[in-house]
Amino acid sequence: MSERRPAGEGRSGDQGRIGAATATGGRREVEITRADKVLFPAHGALPAVTKADLAAYYRDIAPWMLPELRDRPLTLELHPDGVDGPRIMRKNVPEHFPDWVRRAEVDKEGGTVTHVLAAGADTLVYLAGQGCVTLHRWLARTDLPRRPDRLVFDLDPAESAGDAAADFAVVRRAARRLGDLLDQLRLPWAPMTTGSRGLHLIVPLDRRADADDVRDFAREAADLLAARHPDELTTEPRKADRGDRLYLDVMRNGYAQTAVAPYSVRPLPGAPVAVPVARDVLDDPKATARRWTVADAVEHAKSDPWAGLLPSRGRSLGPAGRRLRALER
Repeated sequence: MSERRPAGEGRSGDQGRIGAATATGGRREVEITRADKVLFPAHGALPAVTKADLAAYYRDIAPWMLPELRDRPLTLELHPDGVDGPRIMRKNVPEHFPDWVRRAEVDKEGGTVTHVLAAGADTLVYLAGQGCVTLHRWLARTDLPRRPDRLVFDLDPAESAGDAAADFAVVRRAARRLGDLLDQLRLPWAPMTTGSRGLHLIVPLDRRADADDVRDFAREAADLLAARHPDELTTEPRKADRGDRLYLDVMRNGYAQTAVAPYSVRPLPGAPVAVPVARDVLDDPKATARRWTVADAVEHAKSDPWAGLLPSRGRSLGPAGRRLRALER
């Protein structure tokens, strides 16, 4: 990607201070109520994470996260009483949100919905103060909401109670196979841990294809890969029909669907983070989907893991579709 660090309002620097009542995000002081509220209990060697800690993380990760969010409608996953309490999924912006939080009104069946846009570090800090743990982003931007500039393959492993690294080996192997197919189709791609159990493989697009066409292309590619490896991979949407096979999920590519945003915290023990990773992680037997947490995700971001993987100009699916059909013959 060509842009890594936003300027102006989105820059947090080292000036930020998380206190009992306020937090500095970019140019604005944001009130954090119940700042000492524990959202994540201590987990093993990892300490508890308070609301103030979460706000500090989002302030510090803003230079790398904001370019991934810019002009994308967001769905908010809130845990105001901590991750062990009720979960609230929110699309419409509540009336009490301040005027400086940017909004975008987009079409839905039978009407419209008004989503939050993350324009600066102050917005990320404010959302954390509202108990928002995870941000789920659209794959399209507000100016062309039906024409995504990202395609996402979600590699979702079967349920297992085994060793995390051993379970993730299945995900890594599937990602390599999918990456090889994308290479054959001459599409650039980059992996991202979900912070939960699987991986996302992300392809940049030129915003010419409608969301339905993007989803159909992704399904066609996933079907081909599953046909090549029927004992390990599946595109079967019903869990009961998947068995112990990894699910190649492409449904996040439909209109108004979302995917977890890069550098989002997940509501799981230890506060793991969904992070972009270099391709060599796919060869690391110690890697897991929850390898990075709020404790080290910022340092990881500084390594620029997607360097050279996602070009600034997205690709057209037209030539890739023709190559895909040729492989199917």
